[in-house]
Amino acid sequence: MNPGWVAGSVRARLLLGRRVGAETARELARSASLEHALQLLAGTPYARTVPLGPGLEQAQRAVATSVALSCRVLAAWLPRDASVGIRAMASWFELANIEDRIAYLAGGELRHPFELGVLSSVWEAAAAAGSLDELRRLLGRSAWGDPGSDEPPEMQRWLRLSWARRVSRQAPAASAWAAGALAILLAAEMFVAGRFFDPRLARRLGLGEAWHDASGIAELRERLPARAGWALAEIEEPADLWRAELAWWRRVGLDGEAMTRVRLDDPGVVVAAVALLAIDAVRVNAALSVAARSGAPPALEVLDALC
Repeated sequence: MNPGWVAGSVRARLLLGRRVGAETARELARSASLEHALQLLAGTPYARTVPLGPGLEQAQRAVATSVALSCRVLAAWLPRDASVGIRAMASWFELANIEDRIAYLAGGELRHPFELGVLSSVWEAAAAAGSLDELRRLLGRSAWGDPGSDEPPEMQRWLRLSWARRVSRQAPAASAWAAGALAILLAAEMFVAGRFFDPRLARRLGLGEAWHDASGIAELRERLPARAGWALAEIEEPADLWRAELAWWRRVGLDGEAMTRVRLDDPGVVVAAVALLAIDAVRVNAALSVAARSGAPPALEVLDALC
């Protein structure tokens, strides 16, 4: 047995104890107000990372920060060469930081970044970038790759595409999840945002080239490899893509629970733990949205689908 993977897997299973679970998420959602929900959440492990609230955005950011910290702990427990997959999955937090930097350089407000520690690949340099062109050049020399443009929408699109591609390649246990996430993103880009994919970009994504000129979601699903197209099952209209995202999270949750029951030296245990910590945070943040909106039906529908 690989001692490094065993130590990481044991730690991963211990960290799963930080989850509050679906029932607690429902209890948070039944709160009379966001303030009451935050009082309940204060008694959970999420409150041990950073202060919760007072507003919805601050509280949700704190919940996400808790997951980032858990990823840092896991990456530190694994041998460096064995933590590549975890770093790829957790690079979502670096992506969020870079997107915030893009927004700031485009005239938006400066947001406090996630603290990445060992998870950082380019963030230290990106945080000091003084222009979008400089940031693009930094990304081009990093694992993210060149976005091909210094226009904010194009840079943001490439970051998300690159994240899914990196996870698929560097975290084999999560490759089907990454490919499914990429399929949903492609559908949104093509049929909601109306953005064009040229064949050269299509080739870089590793999903073949037959899909780049699909005329609708059904055709896109059929042209994508099965390992990606599954995420668009039963989705015909762009307006229903939010349902595909929720179904994607459910699939990740079911797969993750099964993967945590394999051998301790199996890399899938650690990958699954990261996914399960993430879905618990997504549930909690959905519940906080319900509480903040006094139980608005759309917010409740999202939480019900996640639980």
